[in-house]
Amino acid sequence: MSEEILINVTPAETRVAVVENGVLQEVYIERTRAKGIVGNIYQGKVVRVLPGMQAAFVDIGLERTSFIHASDIAVLDQESGEHADIRTKIREGQQLTVQVTKDPIGTKGARLTTRLSVSSRYLVFMPGVNHIGVSHRIDDDEERQRLKALLEKSAAPAEGEPESGDGHGYILRTAAEGVGEDELTADIKFLRRLWQAVERRMKRDSAPAIIYEDLPLFMRTMRDLVRPGLEKIRIDSRESFQRVDQFAEDYLPEIRPILEYYPGERPIFDLYSVEDEIQRALGRKVELKSGGYLIIDQTEAMTTIDINTGAFVGHRNLEETIFKTNLEAAASLSRQLRLRNLGGIIIIDFIDMKDPEHRRLVLRALEKAMEKDYAKTSITGVSELGLVEMTRKRTRESLEHVLCETCRYCEGRGSLKSPETVCYEVFREILREARAYESKNLLVLASQEVVDRLLDEESANVADLEEFIGASIKFQVESVYIQEQFDVILL
Repeated sequence: MSEEILINVTPAETRVAVVENGVLQEVYIERTRAKGIVGNIYQGKVVRVLPGMQAAFVDIGLERTSFIHASDIAVLDQESGEHADIRTKIREGQQLTVQVTKDPIGTKGARLTTRLSVSSRYLVFMPGVNHIGVSHRIDDDEERQRLKALLEKSAAPAEGEPESGDGHGYILRTAAEGVGEDELTADIKFLRRLWQAVERRMKRDSAPAIIYEDLPLFMRTMRDLVRPGLEKIRIDSRESFQRVDQFAEDYLPEIRPILEYYPGERPIFDLYSVEDEIQRALGRKVELKSGGYLIIDQTEAMTTIDINTGAFVGHRNLEETIFKTNLEAAASLSRQLRLRNLGGIIIIDFIDMKDPEHRRLVLRALEKAMEKDYAKTSITGVSELGLVEMTRKRTRESLEHVLCETCRYCEGRGSLKSPETVCYEVFREILREARAYESKNLLVLASQEVVDRLLDEESANVADLEEFIGASIKFQVESVYIQEQFDVILL
């Protein structure tokens, strides 16, 4: 499997595309005016405690107050217990050092935690937590044990330090697979220096204030998305390339050979048709190679994915056709979830399968396809109706929410009243006006589509209405009116 990362940098926006075997798999977008804040650490002030919800609102200096649940507040006083009432943990007006775990999404403020952490290439550093963990994506038991032993040795107290060590915890990231003691030691030293700087700002700054800001997107890409097997990282900005190259020289010397400045006249996102794939990812319908298709509907509560056979008729029988379509859909929808960054509750409506073995194989195919996903997922079994419920951790806005806004014509419904429906609404409004006021002439202002129908298909109904109310009705096109909008004016 070949993998490349393409980075497009402009003053207003940075975009990162992860491409596998020439096909876009993931896209990340960060705009200068609306940068993501996950990972940032703030000095906040508790503005309201909600005992009924066991949560609180915290002002960290953003437009909307942020939200913290009692379970995300670390307990310093062990006597109060991890599940103690939130009022025993914090109080209104209290200053609180917090970290963002979810960006503001829609009308919801950012989600916070007091369990702070900072990351490097190979490690996540957790101050005050005496624990060593290993990414679940490193599944080789021998490698897991080797890495834990190396980390315990590297993080051991230096001569003259207490035997308990530095009292901090670490999680070995997926990128740590195969690294040696020198790399881990260098990361530990970097993280300790970084945390000392954070602590100094925590003591110095009062709320609301930002204490630590995560790296910009094109730098985070080097830390978070570079993995074994990556063949090339192309960057179309010379300045950004130089910053990344310097960062790699200091912290990731092994990736310097695959870094490449892309000066081509052809836009970098035109390579592998990335721009076209992004446009397709904003649509509801996803075509499958077999002729089947997916329909993806994103709502505030959940995302639903419906699978259909479409033009695929198969070669054997209906059950075999359904089975093959569902298998292809499982692979396709896992990519769509990553590409569109869909999170929360996801309901997948596979085509009904009678054979239990087919249901098992489709579920296994879905689970295997989701193994590539870096977001945490949980999948249930296939029901008798062919439904699969799953959850996918959501930490940032979906691609649609980043690139689109609610349609001002349909207000997010996804449909408009037909011209025929609007015509009948016009007739009812004319009857109301005629009964309330005496007038011999009425003027209807409406969109082009509605006026066309009133003068054509509905002309007989208009004539009957004029005779019934004893008044003349005229029509005028208003180019600024949407299809559902009209006015009836007495002349």
